[in-house]
Amino acid sequence: MTNSMKQKVSRRSVLRSGVRLAAASSVLSAPMVNTAWAANDTIKVGFMAPLSGIRSSFTATTEHTIATVRESLKDGLTIGGTTYNVDIVVKDNQSTPTRSVQVGNELILKENPDLILVADAEGATAIGPIADARGIPTLSTMGPWQAWAFSRKYDPAKGFPYTFHFFFGADELGRIFPSMWNHLGNNHKIGALFSDNDAGRVMSHPKIGFPPAFKKAGYEIAADTGLFRLDTDDFSTQISEFKRAGVEIVAGTAFENHMATFWNQAAQMGFQPKICTIAAGLLFPSSVNNLGDRGDGMSTEVWWTPDMPFASSLTGQSAADVAAAYTAASGAQWTQPLGYEHALFEIGVNALKSSGNPKDRDAVRDALAVSRTETVMGTVDFGGSPLKSVGLTHTVGGQWQKASEGPFKFNLEIVDNSTNPAVNATADFKALAY
Repeated sequence: MTNSMKQKVSRRSVLRSGVRLAAASSVLSAPMVNTAWAANDTIKVGFMAPLSGIRSSFTATTEHTIATVRESLKDGLTIGGTTYNVDIVVKDNQSTPTRSVQVGNELILKENPDLILVADAEGATAIGPIADARGIPTLSTMGPWQAWAFSRKYDPAKGFPYTFHFFFGADELGRIFPSMWNHLGNNHKIGALFSDNDAGRVMSHPKIGFPPAFKKAGYEIAADTGLFRLDTDDFSTQISEFKRAGVEIVAGTAFENHMATFWNQAAQMGFQPKICTIAAGLLFPSSVNNLGDRGDGMSTEVWWTPDMPFASSLTGQSAADVAAAYTAASGAQWTQPLGYEHALFEIGVNALKSSGNPKDRDAVRDALAVSRTETVMGTVDFGGSPLKSVGLTHTVGGQWQKASEGPFKFNLEIVDNSTNPAVNATADFKALAY
């Protein structure tokens, strides 16, 4: 990365210490348009993400990513002998389906985009039918592919007309979690904690979610209190049931505000499981820092890490370079969505270039459908996928452990790579610290 890029990214770095982007900052919402280009020589890319609301933790790195992408595309894209300016229009869906539909309509009807990128599976589910009906190629990520697909009557043999998604599945999480737990002696009894949202409903599903995978691995869900509401601030019922059932493992999905409340109440009620493995809610440094010393040993899936042996097709940066650039610009610890956000633009740009004509939406759609892109988080292969419209990715098992050195309190260590051997393990799995 050049010094000029570092300076530009630094000026646009993410607001810190819980200050969230309001709708979209002036930097995010400002279009990158060079007036020397005519309208038909400008590629318009719509970008939607939860910049505010309950899922805003997933977009801590978004401002940095947008700045990096804009810098890499500042000279335009040359496709089929024409050089196109690239205008990225950013919208905040505020973590709600209603707002997702609203901003999706704004993007499609007012902005007339050539491509829409969505860094939010639930937002993509909300606007998917609109994009398909209007013939707008749309690519999304950040959510189990089943949650994105099956709520829309998905047929794996046919896929969707214009909408595509890349991510791993709930079934893979159901395999990697027990594989982690096998490294530590335990009674194989699980207390299930599932949020009432798309991801929670898929992960708790008795046929395609965690339960059959856990059972196959020799684990029992000994306490299941059902889905909890997203506005829940009292987990005493769940904790009481977990204690009664004698569970030594808590597993499921939640957001980080839920985890802070749950873990504090668990301490107050004297509940001390050996293992706590939560999807989504323990992905971020802030999730664990909020728990203080009792965050040591919390475990989760790892989508992306600077230790991955991959590089960006857009900027040439290695995974480690991408993470280091974010930390240098923001002063904050890297987060996992950073790699997937970056890859979202890599795949989108690759499809625009491969289409031969980025102003032809059918050509862009067809390019996405057969694409195979080497990204900063690995290979994303739509053309070779057994699931139409889905690019399958992989995760590994991670655990937050107290750092022995460095500027941050906890490091996310890789403790099980059985689902993705390309990623090396960095530490042994251990019991929670109390």
